Amino acid sequence: MTDNGTPALAYLGVSTSITGRPWRGPTAAEDRAAEALVQTTRLPLPVARVLAHRGIAPDEAESFLSPTLRDLLPDPLTLRDMGKAAERILKAVAAGERIAIFADYDVDGATSGALLHLWLRDMGREATLYVPDRIDEGYGPNEPAMAALAKGHSLIVCVDCGTLSHGPIAAAKGADVVVLDHHLGGETLPPAHAVVNPNRQDESGDLGHLCAAGVVFLSLVEANRQLRAAGKSEPDLMGLLDLVALGTVADVAPLIGVNRAFVRQGLQVLARRERLGLRALADVARMDSAPTAYHLGFLLGPRVNAGGRIGKADLGLRLLTTTDPHEAGAIAAQLDRLNDERRELENQVREAAMAQAEERGLDGPLVWAAGEGWHPGVVGIVASRLKEATNRPAIVIGLDGDEGKGSGRSVSGVDLGASIQRLAAEGLLLKGGGHKMAAGLTVSRDKLDAAMARLADLLARQGAGAGGPRDLGLDGLLMPGAASVDLVEQIDKAGPFGASAPAPRFAIPDVQILFAKEVGTGHVKFTAGDGLGAKFDGIAFGAMDTPIGPALMDRSGKRFHLAGRLEVNVWQGRKSVQLRLEDIAEALDRTP
Repeated sequence: MTDNGTPALAYLGVSTSITGRPWRGPTAAEDRAAEALVQTTRLPLPVARVLAHRGIAPDEAESFLSPTLRDLLPDPLTLRDMGKAAERILKAVAAGERIAIFADYDVDGATSGALLHLWLRDMGREATLYVPDRIDEGYGPNEPAMAALAKGHSLIVCVDCGTLSHGPIAAAKGADVVVLDHHLGGETLPPAHAVVNPNRQDESGDLGHLCAAGVVFLSLVEANRQLRAAGKSEPDLMGLLDLVALGTVADVAPLIGVNRAFVRQGLQVLARRERLGLRALADVARMDSAPTAYHLGFLLGPRVNAGGRIGKADLGLRLLTTTDPHEAGAIAAQLDRLNDERRELENQVREAAMAQAEERGLDGPLVWAAGEGWHPGVVGIVASRLKEATNRPAIVIGLDGDEGKGSGRSVSGVDLGASIQRLAAEGLLLKGGGHKMAAGLTVSRDKLDAAMARLADLLARQGAGAGGPRDLGLDGLLMPGAASVDLVEQIDKAGPFGASAPAPRFAIPDVQILFAKEVGTGHVKFTAGDGLGAKFDGIAFGAMDTPIGPALMDRSGKRFHLAGRLEVNVWQGRKSVQLRLEDIAEALDRTP
């Protein structure tokens, strides 16, 4: 939209790209803000455009480009029950009580459990770790497990789960339960000693962007503060930030506020390769460059997740806490194999789910699919793929007997978790919950259609399905000769990039494809140039499954506008700029 609210003109005249998407560039206000940043800070214009797009004022630029925990870490006591939770954990440590950690089976649960377990180990206490089986037990605490843990432990700490677990927590008779979570809370809290959760109904929501690993870290900050006040030594927390960073990115938490500092400083810790489990996992994932948020989200995270999805639920947590290099190598190799199996399962379910969703129709406020025997460990990933393909909230459900277990993913501005929770309250779901962008559910087969119809109605009221193909937002224009390694590294200082802070996307106008070849499975590597001597390399992942691949492979000499994200590629110690291509449009006019 323009400053006066009218639709913005297509950027570079691209109203419909080869993939059918309109291109939208910076607004006039963003242009003015970028120019002001350049004049005040002397930053390169592309960097200033990124900051302007994020609403950063000139006097905020320096601190934004160098986020630190010292500046961004909130006071843990702003969260309700925080003081009680830290006090109870410290009391258990001091008295030598037996402590159990009940962790969710995903990456956020594994990193949350590892954070608390390693801190307790530094305090001289070894906790019992419990991770429920996704298929046999489902998400969160269950009554048999909690009752059994309570018989042998006086304190149970639930991480990344527990906020809605009234019955299971009540079943933990004789033990105190502390909940450290971030999932959306209900109208009432479970009978726990403390529930620390920025998404409780009685919280302000100011820290609602934290994942569970972030909540656990804040809890340990408060525990350390209480130790210092008592004149006692405290474990080092800075060395745990690699775990916080992994949980934050893998759980797709918004990279805003303190989350930016968590990830930025956590990547520095990860680069030291001191944690045996993550070092082994990086090696099997063939990470050969300095770690980035991309590596956390697409290489390490999926492998840690693989155990909880289709293997032993506790593999990820064991990997992150082991002190045995042989065990680390063995678990990492096992998780790598499981991740390959997960990909195969995902592909099978994705094809079937997309075909079913297309038959049902992709133009409504909700895209959904349900199938017999679809593995519960991959339905969430497939829902994410459907959401990306349709720009609509998506639900994918695996049916087994009289019930179905499913996962959903949402689009920006549509709170899926609240809608799922409302369906559960109305009796259309057996259970369900989550947060704005992701949710899980269990539904009776005979109520499936009614539940999905009701969910579609709730999502439509929030504006889901109102748009067509997603506009391709661009941060600005970049000429081929300006795409240097130094510029890309300066742009990267505006990161880390991820959820709610997407990597900047630039348009490179009026270039010719000089070389292109298919690599891997449907990817295309290419070289483009402007005809004046400036050339750059690029990669288009999955391009041969879209119109982008044939356009790149065309040898007719056409000229194109390219859109994508710049990155530094390292090969045999040499750095070069690479464009990760996302879209392409024919340059009908040589003038940009």
